Amino acid sequence: MTINCKGKLVDLSKPKVMGVLNLTPDSFYDGGKYKDESEILKQVEKMLFEGATFIDIGAYSSRPGATAISVEEELQRITPIVQLILKEIPSLLISIDTFRSKVATECLSIGAALINDISAGKLDATMMDTVARHQVPYIMMHMKGTPQSMKEMTAYEDLLQEVLFYFSENVKEARLKKINDIILDPGFGFAKTIQQNFKLLANLDLVQTFDLPILAGLSRKSMIYKTLGSTAQNALNGTTALNMQALINGANILRVHDVKEAMECVGLFNELKASHDS
Repeated sequence: MTINCKGKLVDLSKPKVMGVLNLTPDSFYDGGKYKDESEILKQVEKMLFEGATFIDIGAYSSRPGATAISVEEELQRITPIVQLILKEIPSLLISIDTFRSKVATECLSIGAALINDISAGKLDATMMDTVARHQVPYIMMHMKGTPQSMKEMTAYEDLLQEVLFYFSENVKEARLKKINDIILDPGFGFAKTIQQNFKLLANLDLVQTFDLPILAGLSRKSMIYKTLGSTAQNALNGTTALNMQALINGANILRVHDVKEAMECVGLFNELKASHDS
């Protein structure tokens, strides 16, 4: 199982780690943490040294109830940083966390390698066309509504069936538009209650029916710290526990704030798998 990133085939048969770089002032965990160029480069270099294959950069906070910003503000936040990082590390595989095709276009034109869309094209009708034109991998996530409304949209007749149908429809559309590399993200924390998130994780293996890579974004989310009566800042141990379960249930990419710990999780998982298969 491989994806083509800037002409390089990335093998996902062994799980990879995607490090998160938030450029938003109001992200639920690390908002406003990286305030200048040296801090940003230092964090990117740290994540790469610890073993990240991809760096996911976002400039629009998608936490529940986050304030919406304009396309222009999102571009002002993200494009100089993508340019800065790629000037220093040209070979870096940068994923752009955006649901807006204009932001995707600008970032891909300066060297980004993947698009990570929380809406699977539902919030911008031209997003899939943009991805197809640039022929880059496309991460499509399950979500209902918008970051501003999704908290009120957790009613499902059958959660698992609806998530699978959502992917079926969107994968079909992406294939028709000639998008070759598709990655599925079940959207933990997006239009789902804590109990629904755990049900989705427990049944993540069902998403393997599409025979496409699966991305799990569980890092420090409220399903962890609210269950434990803790905070996002103290949710690393819980994140690691659920990351291991995600790997066991078929995840190919872990999207995380803490790369070192995720890589340790992947290393132990690989050993377990090798011992089981031998």
